[in-house]
Amino acid sequence: MATYDYCAGKKRIEEILDNNVDVIKQDRLPKESEFTFDNAYQSWVTGLFVDIRESTLLFSRENKNEVSRLIRAFTSEIIEILRLNKCGKPDDNLREIGIRGDCVYAIYTSPQKDDEYEIADKAFYINTFMKMLNALLKKRNYPMICVGVGVSTSQDLVVKAGRDGVGINNLVWIGSAVTKASKFSGLGNKEGRACLVFSSDSYANFIDRLKKENPDAESWFTKDYDNELGTFYTANIVKSAFDKWIDAGMK
Repeated sequence: MATYDYCAGKKRIEEILDNNVDVIKQDRLPKESEFTFDNAYQSWVTGLFVDIRESTLLFSRENKNEVSRLIRAFTSEIIEILRLNKCGKPDDNLREIGIRGDCVYAIYTSPQKDDEYEIADKAFYINTFMKMLNALLKKRNYPMICVGVGVSTSQDLVVKAGRDGVGINNLVWIGSAVTKASKFSGLGNKEGRACLVFSSDSYANFIDRLKKENPDAESWFTKDYDNELGTFYTANIVKSAFDKWIDAGMK
């Protein structure tokens, strides 16, 4: 029976702890291929998380065929929105995308304020998409889905971690962008709050651009505070053309 070689393990740990890591500070986070076990990057990162409310109740429904279809429809289109840029092409700022239990998430590099605006716009699309999805679910007598969407940005440390030489590794996001985005998604559509929840830094980076398109944009947001997460902003913004198409019967 195979056992853990703790002597070899001790040697590997000492090599890692004694090895100098080159921490590179730059606004734009490079692609994963540029990460090694000898470097790390400190860059601007934005996380966007979409979390299903009351997922335990939803997943425990007896009709598993129905639940499978519902979840596949939900995740498929959320991922489509998250992975594309405004031109409908793969987003060059996307650094990670995936599914964690009842949550779909994406992590982007966001060196410019315009990048923050584009990520916020994805959140607006997701909020509108949920209206379309629920209309289609209702038509088929499926249960409705309610989500919270969390967005947060910060200058974080990103490290390639895992086991060198065996192909088991991943990027680790050390900072507040990803953790706060996840927690903010848990606040959306809960206790009377709107669906979309933005960190104060994220809001500050995109609000001026949004105000250029609509001078009343600030009035769309509600300022809130959490003892753990600090100041954040909630909203229920939708994409107007998309929203009108849904109201017109989606034809």
